[in-house]
Amino acid sequence: MSEDGEKDQEKGPKRPSRPVTAAARRERRASARPAGKAGAAKSEEDGDKTRPAGKASDAKAKPTPKRDRKEKQASPIKRLVRFIREVWAELRKVIWPTRKQMVTYTAVVLVFLAFMVALVFGLDLVFHEAIGVVFGN
Repeated sequence: MSEDGEKDQEKGPKRPSRPVTAAARRERRASARPAGKAGAAKSEEDGDKTRPAGKASDAKAKPTPKRDRKEKQASPIKRLVRFIREVWAELRKVIWPTRKQMVTYTAVVLVFLAFMVALVFGLDLVFHEAIGVVFGN
């Protein structure tokens, strides 16, 4: 970019200007890519390079071969021991809050809880009075 914030035009390759008339645009589009079914047939012949290898639409789908052998599962006790070992390893990675942080978090939760209780109590009181006015005591 230049100092005044505009992109430098001379660095990139020059592209031809946009066609002005509709006919010129159609001609440019037609020369850029083949059109219609003839173009589709041509692209199938030499378009194998552009199509991803796993996306062959012409070939029939083959069922996934099944495994002949089952993996041996460890006994339930070994699996439980492994699970507890992995949980313990994950808990060692946790960054535990300090005492000061826990006091702060607890205070925030209690203040929020008091606010929500007061809000619900106030709304309940307002709706109780409104229903009393609408339907009478």
